[in-house]
Amino acid sequence: MANARDIKRKITSVQSTQKITKAMKMVSAAKMRKAMEAMMEARPYSQKLLNIIDEISSRSGADGEHPFLVTRKEVKNIGLVMVTSDKGLCGAFNSNVIKKAYTFCKAHTEANVKLYIIGKKGFDFFKRRDYEIANKWVGLGGKYTYDLAAEIGTIGSSLFIEGLLDELHIIYNECKSTSTQIVQEKKLLPMSVEESKEKVCPDFEYEPDMDSILAELLPQCINTTIFQSMLESAAGEHGARMVAMDNATRSAGEMIKKLVLNYNKARQGAITTELLDIVNGAEALK
Repeated sequence: MANARDIKRKITSVQSTQKITKAMKMVSAAKMRKAMEAMMEARPYSQKLLNIIDEISSRSGADGEHPFLVTRKEVKNIGLVMVTSDKGLCGAFNSNVIKKAYTFCKAHTEANVKLYIIGKKGFDFFKRRDYEIANKWVGLGGKYTYDLAAEIGTIGSSLFIEGLLDELHIIYNECKSTSTQIVQEKKLLPMSVEESKEKVCPDFEYEPDMDSILAELLPQCINTTIFQSMLESAAGEHGARMVAMDNATRSAGEMIKKLVLNYNKARQGAITTELLDIVNGAEALK
């Protein structure tokens, strides 16, 4: 058994760590609240935009005519956008996305997968492996903007139209609740349009025409989907870190209790040993 002095040092060290994890939990809780608000505010717009595109596409009969809706017969080049965080200490948040992306690459060995990575954790994983990283965005600290999403969407859309990409996918964490994040994979290009059974909108007169409006909305839909994925990931990151730091704080508290118990045992053992030495010394003087 370690002596009382060593155990006392361990107790002090664990207490310092507990203060750090508790502070990180509080910071993540504050950041998560803002990230959740931004995510929830963006969701209705993203969904409504998809509904409008489905509605206009089904009415105009443009399915398969616009370049974004054309499915390539042979898929040779695939673009994969993956959203991770720059920092760790958030449980399995990043590892789940990385695992999903790695499985995706393994499942498409017949094609050339080009990676567009958001976040340092994803970049650190794939830079040591034999995969093509076409572009990366690191050091953002979870502060995502629509301009960044539009930049990524424009790059993917341009390459798709030019024929340099046959498909474009995105993998990210969808924030279901504070403690639940689900890894999602979505195909951005070519877009699949679902024909609505019930007409969401009444009949309108479109100016200049349906095809022109659709051509304007489709790129915007891709950019919005990427931006929504970023917001979901940001909210999920703070939620995962808050839960991880809460668990770490509790574990530190349990460890401190065990160390205090061992410390008391060590002190009692030392006191007992000293008493025995005094008694034996007294007996020797008789």
